[in-house]
Amino acid sequence: MSTLKERLHADVVVHMKDHDKVALNTVRNVLGEIETREKAGKEPVELNDAEITTMLQKEAHKRRETAALYTDAGEADRAAAEIAEAEVIETYLPEPLSAADVEAIVDGAIADMRAAGQELSLSHMSAVMKPVSEKVAGRFDGKAVSDIVRQRLT
Repeated sequence: MSTLKERLHADVVVHMKDHDKVALNTVRNVLGEIETREKAGKEPVELNDAEITTMLQKEAHKRRETAALYTDAGEADRAAAEIAEAEVIETYLPEPLSAADVEAIVDGAIADMRAAGQELSLSHMSAVMKPVSEKVAGRFDGKAVSDIVRQRLT
Protein backbone atom coordinates (compact mmCIF):
# COMPACT_ATOMS: atom_id res chain seq x y z
CA MET A 1 0.00 0.00 0.00
CA SER A 2 1.34 3.43 -0.87
CA THR A 3 2.19 5.89 1.87
CA LEU A 4 -0.35 8.46 0.67
CA LYS A 5 -3.08 5.84 0.65
CA GLU A 6 -2.04 4.76 4.17
CA ARG A 7 -2.23 8.37 5.31
CA LEU A 8 -5.74 8.70 3.88
CA HIS A 9 -6.86 5.55 5.69
CA ALA A 10 -5.32 6.76 8.96
CA ASP A 11 -6.99 10.15 8.59
CA VAL A 12 -10.43 8.52 8.34
CA VAL A 13 -10.02 7.48 11.98
CA VAL A 14 -8.73 10.94 12.96
CA HIS A 15 -11.68 12.67 11.29
CA MET A 16 -14.11 10.26 12.97
CA LYS A 17 -12.64 11.04 16.39
CA ASP A 18 -12.72 14.79 15.64
CA HIS A 19 -16.33 14.56 14.41
CA ASP A 20 -15.27 16.39 11.24
CA LYS A 21 -17.98 15.22 8.86
CA VAL A 22 -16.83 17.21 5.84
CA ALA A 23 -13.27 15.89 6.02
CA LEU A 24 -14.45 12.36 6.84
CA ASN A 25 -16.86 12.20 3.91
CA THR A 26 -14.34 13.76 1.54
CA VAL A 27 -11.56 11.32 2.48
CA ARG A 28 -13.95 8.38 2.25
CA ASN A 29 -15.05 9.53 -1.23
CA VAL A 30 -11.44 9.86 -2.33
CA LEU A 31 -10.58 6.41 -0.99
CA GLY A 32 -13.60 5.02 -2.83
CA GLU A 33 -12.39 6.64 -6.04
CA ILE A 34 -8.90 5.17 -5.53
CA GLU A 35 -10.34 1.69 -4.97
CA THR A 36 -12.55 2.02 -8.04
CA ARG A 37 -9.58 2.96 -10.21
CA GLU A 38 -7.50 0.15 -8.78
CA LYS A 39 -10.19 -2.43 -9.56
CA ALA A 40 -11.13 -1.04 -12.97
CA GLY A 41 -9.65 -2.90 -15.90
CA LYS A 42 -8.84 -6.51 -16.51
CA GLU A 43 -6.26 -6.84 -13.73
CA PRO A 44 -6.41 -5.07 -10.36
CA VAL A 45 -3.53 -2.65 -9.86
CA GLU A 46 -2.05 -0.79 -6.91
CA LEU A 47 -1.84 2.97 -7.54
CA ASN A 48 1.44 4.56 -6.50
CA ASP A 49 1.75 7.95 -4.80
CA ALA A 50 2.28 9.82 -8.08
CA GLU A 51 -0.91 8.35 -9.56
CA ILE A 52 -2.87 9.07 -6.40
CA THR A 53 -1.52 12.63 -6.36
CA THR A 54 -2.65 13.14 -9.95
CA MET A 55 -6.07 11.79 -9.06
CA LEU A 56 -6.29 14.09 -6.03
CA GLN A 57 -5.40 17.09 -8.18
CA LYS A 58 -8.22 16.22 -10.58
CA GLU A 59 -10.68 15.71 -7.73
CA ALA A 60 -9.80 19.07 -6.16
CA HIS A 61 -10.04 20.77 -9.56
CA LYS A 62 -13.47 19.22 -10.21
CA ARG A 63 -14.75 20.49 -6.88
CA ARG A 64 -13.44 24.01 -7.54
CA GLU A 65 -15.15 24.02 -10.95
CA THR A 66 -18.39 22.79 -9.40
CA ALA A 67 -18.15 25.50 -6.74
CA ALA A 68 -17.82 28.12 -9.48
CA LEU A 69 -20.95 26.76 -11.17
CA TYR A 70 -22.87 26.86 -7.89
CA THR A 71 -21.69 30.41 -7.25
CA ASP A 72 -22.87 31.49 -10.70
CA ALA A 73 -26.23 29.85 -10.01
CA GLY A 74 -26.58 31.70 -6.70
CA GLU A 75 -26.12 28.57 -4.55
CA ALA A 76 -23.57 29.94 -2.07
CA ASP A 77 -24.07 27.14 0.48
CA ARG A 78 -23.39 24.40 -2.05
CA ALA A 79 -20.41 26.32 -3.42
CA ALA A 80 -18.96 26.64 0.08
CA ALA A 81 -19.38 22.88 0.63
CA GLU A 82 -17.51 22.12 -2.61
CA ILE A 83 -14.70 24.53 -1.68
CA ALA A 84 -14.43 22.94 1.78
CA GLU A 85 -14.04 19.51 0.14
CA ALA A 86 -11.43 20.85 -2.29
CA GLU A 87 -9.46 22.30 0.63
CA VAL A 88 -9.50 18.94 2.43
CA ILE A 89 -8.21 17.20 -0.70
CA GLU A 90 -5.52 19.85 -1.24
CA THR A 91 -4.03 19.11 2.18
CA TYR A 92 -2.83 15.80 0.71
CA LEU A 93 -1.14 17.40 -2.29
CA PRO A 94 2.56 18.28 -2.32
CA GLU A 95 3.58 21.91 -2.07
CA PRO A 96 3.25 23.51 -5.51
CA LEU A 97 6.34 24.86 -7.22
CA SER A 98 6.66 28.45 -8.36
CA ALA A 99 7.24 29.30 -12.01
CA ALA A 100 10.80 30.32 -11.14
CA ASP A 101 11.44 26.92 -9.54
CA VAL A 102 10.17 25.12 -12.63
CA GLU A 103 12.24 27.33 -14.92
CA ALA A 104 15.33 26.50 -12.86
CA ILE A 105 14.56 22.76 -13.15
CA VAL A 106 14.09 23.08 -16.92
CA ASP A 107 17.30 25.09 -17.29
CA GLY A 108 19.17 22.50 -15.22
CA ALA A 109 17.91 19.62 -17.37
CA ILE A 110 18.87 21.45 -20.56
CA ALA A 111 22.32 22.29 -19.15
CA ASP A 112 22.86 18.63 -18.18
CA MET A 113 22.00 17.47 -21.68
CA ARG A 114 24.24 20.09 -23.28
CA ALA A 115 27.07 19.11 -20.92
CA ALA A 116 26.67 15.55 -22.19
CA GLY A 117 27.46 16.89 -25.66
CA GLN A 118 23.96 17.07 -27.12
CA GLU A 119 22.97 19.97 -29.32
CA LEU A 120 19.33 20.62 -28.44
CA SER A 121 16.48 21.76 -30.65
CA LEU A 122 12.70 21.58 -30.49
CA SER A 123 12.87 17.98 -31.69
CA HIS A 124 14.50 17.06 -28.34
CA MET A 125 11.50 18.27 -26.36
CA SER A 126 10.46 14.81 -25.12
CA ALA A 127 14.03 14.07 -24.00
CA VAL A 128 14.00 17.25 -21.90
CA MET A 129 10.45 16.75 -20.64
CA LYS A 130 11.14 13.31 -19.16
CA PRO A 131 13.58 14.33 -16.37
CA VAL A 132 11.72 17.60 -15.80
CA SER A 133 8.37 15.82 -15.42
CA GLU A 134 9.86 13.43 -12.86
CA LYS A 135 11.02 16.34 -10.69
CA VAL A 136 7.89 18.46 -11.13
CA ALA A 137 5.30 15.65 -10.99
CA GLY A 138 2.10 16.89 -9.44
CA ARG A 139 3.48 20.19 -8.25
CA PHE A 140 3.02 22.36 -11.35
CA ASP A 141 0.72 22.39 -14.36
CA GLY A 142 2.04 20.03 -17.05
CA LYS A 143 1.00 22.26 -19.95
CA ALA A 144 2.81 25.21 -18.42
CA VAL A 145 5.94 23.05 -18.00
CA SER A 146 5.68 22.03 -21.64
CA ASP A 147 5.39 25.68 -22.67
CA ILE A 148 8.50 26.59 -20.65
CA VAL A 149 10.51 23.75 -22.22
CA ARG A 150 9.33 24.72 -25.71
CA GLN A 151 10.29 28.35 -25.07
CA ARG A 152 13.77 27.36 -23.85
CA LEU A 153 14.41 25.09 -26.84
CA THR A 154 13.44 27.62 -29.51
